Amino acid sequence: MNTAVVLFTSDLRLHDHPPLRAALGAADRVVPLFVRDDGIEAAGFAPPNRRAFLADCLTDLDEGLRDRGGRLVVRSGDVVEEVRAVAREADAGEVHMAAGVSGYAHAREERLRLALEEDGRALRVHDAVVTALAPGAVVPSGSDHFAVFTPYHRRWSQEDLRGVLAAPRTVRVPDGLRSEPVPSREDVEKAGGVSDGLARGGEREARRRLNAWTRGGLARYDEGHDDLAGDATSRLSPHLHFGALSPAEAVHRARAAGGPGAEAFVRQVCWRDFHHQVLAARPASAAADYRERHDRWRSGKQADADVRAWKDGRTGYPVVDAAMRQLQHEGWMHNRGRLLTASFLTKTLYVDWRVGARHFLELLVDGDLANNQLNWQWVAGTGTDTRPNRVLNPVRQAHRYDPDGAYVRRWVPELEDVEGSAVHEPWKLPDAVRARLDYPDPIVDLADGLARFKEARGSG
Repeated sequence: MNTAVVLFTSDLRLHDHPPLRAALGAADRVVPLFVRDDGIEAAGFAPPNRRAFLADCLTDLDEGLRDRGGRLVVRSGDVVEEVRAVAREADAGEVHMAAGVSGYAHAREERLRLALEEDGRALRVHDAVVTALAPGAVVPSGSDHFAVFTPYHRRWSQEDLRGVLAAPRTVRVPDGLRSEPVPSREDVEKAGGVSDGLARGGEREARRRLNAWTRGGLARYDEGHDDLAGDATSRLSPHLHFGALSPAEAVHRARAAGGPGAEAFVRQVCWRDFHHQVLAARPASAAADYRERHDRWRSGKQADADVRAWKDGRTGYPVVDAAMRQLQHEGWMHNRGRLLTASFLTKTLYVDWRVGARHFLELLVDGDLANNQLNWQWVAGTGTDTRPNRVLNPVRQAHRYDPDGAYVRRWVPELEDVEGSAVHEPWKLPDAVRARLDYPDPIVDLADGLARFKEARGSG
């Protein structure tokens, strides 16, 4: 009986899983394998929130495999060494995995390919598993990637996505392979650092949420996705990040429902693919400016104090503070909040986007290099934004996207007794009322911050 290995990475699901289906079609037995990568943990990309969500996903994946007669094999260490060892133990002829987009993922794939070839085995890498459309599937004339979203979206929308694959009914796993225990969320929580309101992960939860979303919220998404208090987004981003949900299936399901809400949602999935194709083509953009603006970002004691206030949700601008506190509590933040807080740090405070991106990666359950780093650069004006010097005014944005202040009062309890839209500008309250609030004055005047940014960018 011949055997194949399926290496799970950011594709922790059984539905619509091309590597698994290919392995099952090519071999009598399959080893579903997950390796807890020492390199990722050493680089600081495995903070508590993502480890807890990952544990949920792995537990669910193992249970799904056991329902089909199989199990998940878990190892820890260097991915190449562990995969090579498992392939030898199982006498597997092939290893199947999803293609990655980061420089680290590409290097890991090449190392694994060479190691397996030394043993007379083959690596099969599958595209369009972690994205709806593979990076490089559409390119503009004279370039290896699209640098502007609108033309990418136009081309992306014209492509036929691959069909959705059913989950297998049976997975036969060879006996006798050693496995570590599947990680549990409880063990991660005992170690500390997990946000109190962190959502649950796993394919079953992802599919439950997708089903509920397509039946309900999707139709209202076009008109409600920027409503901070309404919380009208899908909240599918963590499930897409860990691959508990297929982006191709999400697009097919939305298009089947149809309507403006579905079109707006599919556009957001396209944004995700857009950033993945940028990072795949320009791996250095994970840390370096995609477009250099020659910024001399603020540093020193005052800048450090401003950053601390920003992280703690104590800037004196309620909508910014509300979003930062949502991040602390949930390990997630509304997309409009991400734009506001990033603009405030990089343009109003004029602090390096990498400082904010690092903080987000420490807390965001859906944080990854493509979406996090490139969205931060987009807001900072060093990425793909065609208007690099735009500055979002947090007060105007608050009045527009949280008109009655419900979002602010939810996350900034110091202001819960301030009625209506007055909550967005507490410094304008009567002195007697202001004195009773345990809430700071603004750490910067918006006009001063704007002038400083324009001078620094030479756009004044």
